[in-house]
Amino acid sequence: MSRQSSCEQLGRECITPRLNACPAGDEDRLRHIRLRALRDAPEAFETTFAEAKARPFENWQQQLEQLATFVAVADDLDIGMARGARHDVRDDTAYLISMWVASEGRRRGVGSALIEAVAAWAREQGFKRLLLDVAEGNAAALALYTEAGFVATGVVGMLPVPRQHIREIQMALTL
Repeated sequence: MSRQSSCEQLGRECITPRLNACPAGDEDRLRHIRLRALRDAPEAFETTFAEAKARPFENWQQQLEQLATFVAVADDLDIGMARGARHDVRDDTAYLISMWVASEGRRRGVGSALIEAVAAWAREQGFKRLLLDVAEGNAAALALYTEAGFVATGVVGMLPVPRQHIREIQMALTL
């Protein structure tokens, strides 16, 4: 199903965001978006707001150097983010991480556009598979990822303390 038909089915107008790669030098922007995401959806991420807020500038700089970071922009506002990371062990696999869409962009095609951006990056890097972890109770995210072609791998994990009660399902997309 296309992004447009998905939005229409939900009775919402699609947004076609401008997707920007967030390069080194955009540490303040990355920090602002990430803190906004952690405030908005604290149970969707492994990192807590307090942990992220306490990170030094060098940590944000290192993240931009090591992770492919994409920001969705509409009406000159940052309304979403997703990042791509290399798998620690598997050379053919990457991760989609830090996926977040602001409330004004949800169910309007922004998440799909961000997934497409990370998948395109992964293909360009030669990866064959894209993994992600999603909270078991996050029905909207599960539906988005399923619609994008991700399937559950059977691997289930837990978030660290203090959110150890949240189970995460690993999903994979063959590129």
